[in-house]
Amino acid sequence: MKLTGMVITTSLLAALAATPALAEDVHRDRQDIRHDRRDVRQDRRDVRRDTRDIRQDRRDLRQDRRELRGDVRQGDTAGAQAERQEIRRDRQDLRADRADRRGDVRDVRQDRRDLRHDRRDVREDRRDGS
Repeated sequence: MKLTGMVITTSLLAALAATPALAEDVHRDRQDIRHDRRDVRQDRRDVRRDTRDIRQDRRDLRQDRRELRGDVRQGDTAGAQAERQEIRRDRQDLRADRADRRGDVRDVRQDRRDLRHDRRDVREDRRDGS
């Protein structure tokens, strides 16, 4: 009888000792979830901003091409050369904005993955603590 009482007492003490650690894990995981949500929101904003920049770059390219055609029709070689330079710059801007957007989309995926893992950790911690 004494042995059973000691086993029960020991297991209760072990469970009580582990409870603050589990609460700390849940708290830390909830903080991670808040940070991940914030990161996802920021990355989505970045993607929208980059998409807007890409649209503007495409509009600029179309306008520069129109102006280039007009300069070529009028025989303005200096104007045509300037428009070609602008087109090169606009293409570089477009490539840079596309690369930025790809990186931001990658970040959104990673942050969503982190968020899923943190949510799973909270569920597991709660289940372990019950």
